[in-house]
Amino acid sequence: MIGEVQSLLDQYWTWLREQTRLREFEKWIEITTPYLDRHNDNLQIYVSRSDERFLLTDDGYVLEDLEQSGCKLDSEKRQALLRMTLNGFGVRTKENGKALEVVASTHDFALQKHNLVQAMLAVSDLFYLASPVVSSLFHEDVAAWLEGSNIRYTPSVMISGKSGYDHRFDFVIPKSGHQPERVLRTINRPNRNTAQMVAFSWIDTKEVRSPDSRAYAILNDSEQAISENIVASMRQYDVRSIPWSKREDVREELAA
Repeated sequence: MIGEVQSLLDQYWTWLREQTRLREFEKWIEITTPYLDRHNDNLQIYVSRSDERFLLTDDGYVLEDLEQSGCKLDSEKRQALLRMTLNGFGVRTKENGKALEVVASTHDFALQKHNLVQAMLAVSDLFYLASPVVSSLFHEDVAAWLEGSNIRYTPSVMISGKSGYDHRFDFVIPKSGHQPERVLRTINRPNRNTAQMVAFSWIDTKEVRSPDSRAYAILNDSEQAISENIVASMRQYDVRSIPWSKREDVREELAA
């Protein structure tokens, strides 16, 4: 089992390294990552150096893109959720600006770059919604359903993986007398990119959890059907996909 998981991690690192591109201009290095945004464009971050420190930023891309798409973040509830999400990754917003950024040293550069990319994906996934159609955030809908179903949980838990990277799970349901520990991630816009991130988070952390721990991904299928390729991809890495429309199928399993 350890060998199989190590092989999967090695495949992931190879893919990440081969699909990452660098370009230099002025005092910045542009890093084009293999992760896709909601427009199916590769996410890009920018790096500058000052002495022994590095500033990594998205240059305001994620928040500006959301606002230009009609998703305003001016309500107190959305601002609170934004702060909670960013804090979970150790990412900040630039003072009086929209840029997401982190500061790194030579020792934790890879970790901070990883955290920034995760934060960009998480913020975009949390807040991208068609305001006239969707009345509340999917994350909030899932939390309300868990509470209404008497499913006890701990929200927004960071778990360190075998790689040394931290991964945020939206909800962790503790072990009971009938069921093992269960970790849950919500995916508002299920696609290859978000499925891959969830799968990597799980395979990187499962060895540091109880051997019988389980992972679930709750997928928002309110606006579009879930591709079988996405379900199959996560199943390969032992992540169970739960379409939102079929959440009642697992109510008792999660509440036990």
